[in-house]
Amino acid sequence: MAALKDIKLKIVGIKKTAQITQAMNMVAAAKLRGAQQRMEDFRPYAEKFSGVMGELAGAGVNPDAFPLMAARPVKKVMLIVVTSDRGLCGSFNANIHKVAGNFLKTQQEEGREGCLACVGKKGNAFFKKKPFEILHSSVGIMDKIQMFNARQVGQEVINLFLEERVDEVQLLYGRFVSVAVQRPTMNRILPISTEGMEEAEGGGAEGPKATYTYEPDPEEILNQLLPMFVNVQIMHAMLETGASEQASRMTAMDNATRACKDMVEDLTMVYNKARQGAITAELMDIVGGAEALK
Repeated sequence: MAALKDIKLKIVGIKKTAQITQAMNMVAAAKLRGAQQRMEDFRPYAEKFSGVMGELAGAGVNPDAFPLMAARPVKKVMLIVVTSDRGLCGSFNANIHKVAGNFLKTQQEEGREGCLACVGKKGNAFFKKKPFEILHSSVGIMDKIQMFNARQVGQEVINLFLEERVDEVQLLYGRFVSVAVQRPTMNRILPISTEGMEEAEGGGAEGPKATYTYEPDPEEILNQLLPMFVNVQIMHAMLETGASEQASRMTAMDNATRACKDMVEDLTMVYNKARQGAITAELMDIVGGAEALK
C-alpha cells in the first residue's frame, strides 16, 4: 500500500507541474504577440536606416575620414552577446553561448585577443565563469526593451572602439525566424562597413535608383548618423532576441506540458497494475484462509 501511495503522490505532483507549465506557456504566448509586433515594426526602420547609410557612404565620402568607419589591424575583438534575463526557454541561450564560445576560441587560435560585452543576465552569468574578459555588462533590461538602454550599450562600445581598446566589434543575438526557429546570428558593427547596406533595403530589388541631394553635405550627416547606426543595430538585436526568447519559452513549456501528461499516463498504468496486484494478493489470502477453515 505504501508503494501505491507513493505513486499516487507522484501523479498528483506531476499534474500540478503540468498546470504550471501550461500557465507559463499561455503567458509566453501573450508576451510573444507584443514582442513579435515590436520586432516586426522595427525591422523596416532598421533596414531603411541601413539603406540610407549605404547611399550616404556611396556619395563620394572617404571612409578613413570617419573614426567609426576606419579599419585598422585587428588585435582585440569584442563580441556583444545578447541573451535573455530569464531562463526556462529551452536551449535558446545555450545555443548563443555555444556560438560565442566557439567564436572567441577561434579568435585566440588566430592570434587575436577576445573580450565580451554581455547584454542579458543569462549571458553575463554564464561567461563570468569562463576565462574571457568582460568589458561591459547590462542586465535587467531585456524584460522591457527600451531605446535608451541600447543607446547606453552603444555609447560604451563606441568609446571602447575610439579609445582603441578594441579594434573590431561583433554583435551576436538570436534572430527570430519563426515561432519554431530562432537562429543565432552574428554581424560586425564596428568598424562600420558599407558592404551589404544597400542590399538590406528591400533585399536589393532591381530597378532605377533614385538620386539624392544632401543638405548639409554627406560628411556632416554621416558624423551624426554613424553613432545612431550602432544604436539601431543593438536595439534591433535586442528586439529580435526578446521575441525569440518568448517563442522558445512557449515551445519549451508546451513540450514540458506534453511530457508531464505522458508521465501521468505511464504512472497511472503502473498504479493500476500495482493496485490490481494488491487486490489479487488480498483475494488469494482470503481464499487461502477459507480453505484452511474447512
